[in-house]
Order: sequence, then structure tokens, then C-alpha cells
Amino acid sequence: MPGLARAVSNGDELATAVAGLGQKLGLEASEQVRVARRIWGAERRIDVVLVDPISRKTLGIECKFQAVRGTAEEKIPSTIQDIDAWPIPGLVVFAGEGFTENMKAFLLASGKAVEFSEVEPWLRLFFGLKLTQGSV
Repeated sequence: MPGLARAVSNGDELATAVAGLGQKLGLEASEQVRVARRIWGAERRIDVVLVDPISRKTLGIECKFQAVRGTAEEKIPSTIQDIDAWPIPGLVVFAGEGFTENMKAFLLASGKAVEFSEVEPWLRLFFGLKLTQGSV
């Protein structure tokens, strides 16, 4: 899906786009799903939760957008750790020109992250949906 990374300009738009893509694929999509509390008491929320309406297979997605280089990417390692505390499998979807090449490499190497421009084939594989020509 070329050009998708430029289709959003902030984190809220990224979450909405991911939820919309999930719906386009026939999945149920919910945004800002509350899932208990963190150790220091703050509410834990998952940006997007996708559910296959037939199998009930579920995936939580944390959306990270960074337009310019900055300190926002310093929170990424803790985001990857936080996903391990979720009661469902999780993924980070990231977009924006502000991520350094090192952070992109870290995210991709974690096995728990994918760029927004590559998320559709990832979701099709995860949920066992029909693959489109050129999607993998």
C-alpha cells in the first residue's frame, strides 16, 4: 500500500487509519480500549483492538507517529514491554519521517512492530484473511 505512511499526520489519525483498515478487512475495530492499570496506577489503554468476528481472534495495536526527530521514540522500548502485559497479542504500528533508522531497525527486529505502509499484509497473515496479489 504505497503512500500510506504519508496519509496520516499525527498519532490520532494513525489510530483511526489502522481501525479503518481493520474494518475494510472485515474486522471489528475499537479505539482507546481500557485494559486495567499500570503498576503506578495510570490507566492502560490500547489504541486499537481488532477482532475477527468469526474466529474471535484478537489483536491490540499501539500506534506511534513521529513527524520530526525528537524524544518521542525514547518511549518505544517501554511500549514494546507494555505489550507483554496485555491480555491479548499486540503490535506497534508506526509511521512518520521522525523515526531514526536505528529505532526503525529496533522496532522491526522486535518482531512486534510494522510500518503503517506494510500493515495490511501483516494483518491479512495474522488473521488468516485472503492474501491479495503482491501483498506478501
